[in-house]
Amino acid sequence: MCLRSKALGLAVIACVWLLPLSARGQAVHRSYQVPRTSWGDPDLQGNYTNKNEQSTPLERPDEFAGRRLDDVKGAELAAVLTKREQQVLARPEGVGPNQFRDPLDVTKGSRPWLIIDPPDGKMPPQTSDALRRLGPPDLSLDAGIGGVLNQRRDRAGSFSDGPFNRLEDFTLWERCITRGLPGAMMPHILGNSYQIIQSPGLVAIRYELVHDTRIIPLDGRPHVSRHMQLELGDARGRWEGDTLVVETTNFKDRSTYRNANAATLRLVERFTRTAPNRLEWSVTVDDRATWTRPWTFSMPLAMNDREHILEFACHEGNYAVPNILSAGRASEK
Repeated sequence: MCLRSKALGLAVIACVWLLPLSARGQAVHRSYQVPRTSWGDPDLQGNYTNKNEQSTPLERPDEFAGRRLDDVKGAELAAVLTKREQQVLARPEGVGPNQFRDPLDVTKGSRPWLIIDPPDGKMPPQTSDALRRLGPPDLSLDAGIGGVLNQRRDRAGSFSDGPFNRLEDFTLWERCITRGLPGAMMPHILGNSYQIIQSPGLVAIRYELVHDTRIIPLDGRPHVSRHMQLELGDARGRWEGDTLVVETTNFKDRSTYRNANAATLRLVERFTRTAPNRLEWSVTVDDRATWTRPWTFSMPLAMNDREHILEFACHEGNYAVPNILSAGRASEK
């Protein structure tokens, strides 16, 4: 990996943050040379975190109605982030136990909301097919940390009042199976560490929570048969300049993002290194059976080798599920 001086790195970062969001990509590519692997691919390898976006809402808050991302910047954005931090500290039931808040600093967030397309910062309307399949949109799905967790409408889990009669009444996340995609890389109150590893023709992404790992081929092979479904889908990658583009299909119905239709859901991610310690990650959600048009959200990943992936002993310490089930049986008696 090419090394840059500390002074140059700080200068690049400063220049990036003085630019509007929509202009950052092009300007950064002119001023920052992405390092290369020994075999010539853009080098994205390292340990990353997006913990400071833990309270960034997915959609544009109503207080910014009629405005766009580029309109909220500088001192105004700093004030928004400070207010958000105060709200987090004043609402412990919304962010988990106090000890989980220590590593989070909401004031270091990067933007007022995450959706960059449509320009109004809102998810497109659901299709008539989705309304028949799912009923009216359930706003409680945005009640999770940062409003961006992978959540299923038919499985509220331990954050609901039950009933708790079987394992299937809990989420896949609570059962230590998966957080799904893109949920695996969404900010949370803990475990916001991710690692990208590259080899010729392959990219691997490791996630600390639940220890999901994705293997992404870059050799142009076709997707697996549509009859084969996977919790994290079937990923295929390619390089577009310095950007890694990953297209994922073949999801399992039980772990699709925001109740999407597994048969038609296609996620397109873009990973672009924009500074020595920064990677911009965007996700386009394309599901013609669930939303009237594709929509995209984006957030930064900060390279931080001090926050490498640690063991996540989920099953070993997962007493909540059996305890909730046994409590339910005891209450019935």
